[in-house]
Order: sequence, then C-alpha cells, then structure tokens
Amino acid sequence: MTATPTTFTTRQLWLYAAAMLALTALSGWRPYELGTWVMEVAPTFIALPILLATHHRFPLTRLLYVLVFVHAMVLALGGHYTYARVPLGFWMQDAFGFERNHYDRIGHLMQGFVPAIAARELLLRHTRLARGGWLFTLVTAVCLAISALYELIEWGAAAALGQGADEFLGTQGDPFDTQKDMFCAWIGAMAAQLLLSRLHDRQLGAAASPASRLVHG
Repeated sequence: MTATPTTFTTRQLWLYAAAMLALTALSGWRPYELGTWVMEVAPTFIALPILLATHHRFPLTRLLYVLVFVHAMVLALGGHYTYARVPLGFWMQDAFGFERNHYDRIGHLMQGFVPAIAARELLLRHTRLARGGWLFTLVTAVCLAISALYELIEWGAAAALGQGADEFLGTQGDPFDTQKDMFCAWIGAMAAQLLLSRLHDRQLGAAASPASRLVHG
C-alpha cells in the first residue's frame, strides 16, 4: 500500500509502536501497586497488536493514531501512580480548590474522546451512515456503551479481588463516582466530534470517500 500524508508509513507505525511500548513499560517500573498497573495498561497491550496487524489492510488516520497514543499515556500515568495519586491531579486540586484528586476524570474524558473518533472512522468507512445528526448520535451512544462496559469490568474486578481492587476503582469515597465517570465520557465523546470532525474528515479524504457522496442524515 502507498502511504498518504493522512496515515503512517509502516516504518512510522513501528516507531510509534516502539515509543508507546517503551513508555508504557517505563510506567511499570516500581509502580505504586503492580496489580493496578497491569489492569490500567491492559488496553494498551490489547490495542497495539491490533493496530500493527491491521495497518496494511485498514490503516487509520494520523489523528486517530495520535489520539490512541495520548490515551495510552494517560493510562500509563494512572497505572504507575494509581489515579488517586497522580501528581497532575494534586496540582489541579491545589490550583482549582477541588476536594479530591480528579486525574481519573481526565482518564474518563479520554475514554469518550478517543473512542468517538475511532467509532466515527469505522462507521464512515464501513457503513453507509452519512455525516450528520445520526452519526453524531450513534458515535456518542457507542462511547457511552464503552464507558458502561468499563464500569462493569471495574465492578467485576471489585467483586473478584475485594479490597485489592480499591486502587483500580479509584472512587475516593465518592458514592456517585461511576455516574460522574460516565458523564465525563459523554462530554468527551461530544467534544471530540465538535472539535475534531473537520480535521478528521480531511484526513479521511472526505472529497473522495464514498460516504461523502451520500445524503447527510
């Protein structure tokens, strides 16, 4: 396949993968709690082989690759310190007068922000769904479903590990932490579409894409 400016060449992808792997592995050097680190960074070790295996037949846009990388770093930082102890969260707590470390909210914003562009790309390239209100709605719903699934995984971890899952849950005593996490993912999903749709369309090659010739929904 001939690479275009909107995606990575094979060499660039391997450099990207090496950087992601190295930084994620570095975050595993003397983490606060090893089990928590493993659970937090597991999505990176699942996603990376998939990105490498599918690159030739289904290369993603540069935008999506970059967003996946940023999300992986958010996970790595949260895994190393645990979300309740990330220094950036303490800085935010002091600077804005928060009652707790809110780094986990950044993680859940990303949980909506990044999957929104991934879902948008898959839907535009693999279905006849056109750009417009239905696309926005379906992408947002997909992100909320992912967020709900993650909360169920956290629940399962808590049930299986008991107190050992406290750091992974990161509720910090907030009884509405699950609902707030999902709200952050919802905001992230909508923000990604509102802020990045035009850039994403350019990288998808909107003028040449079959989806661009459909009637908008």
